[in-house]
Amino acid sequence: MPDEKTMLRLLIADESDAVRKIAAQILDDLGFSVMESASALDAFARSQMTLPNVVIVDSGLIGALDLIANLRSLPNGNLVQIYYSVTKADLRCLMAGKKAGASDFLLKPFDRKVLGAALGYLTAAAA
Repeated sequence: MPDEKTMLRLLIADESDAVRKIAAQILDDLGFSVMESASALDAFARSQMTLPNVVIVDSGLIGALDLIANLRSLPNGNLVQIYYSVTKADLRCLMAGKKAGASDFLLKPFDRKVLGAALGYLTAAAA
């Protein structure tokens, strides 16, 4: 397992404590250094202090689209992999996420298989 300095930093922004805790455990097991935020404001503040390599933003989070756009405006924000998490593949919602700057999408609920398939290549590439 990589040490803390070489681990990819991942931030999950979701209002649900349960979703954040479950995802954080899975992502930690995948080799990410995981930070959690319950609000868009907190997620942005954390990202300003230490820019994550990967951010997962829940589409139901108040200010989610603004968070994505603001992350992109940070120095090196264009390098962040931003996943917009949705509960259903609604085209209007997906297009709004893409327009705001999302790199890709994740379908909730999360499980080890979904997160591993979507993000496992990142930790393998960093190793």
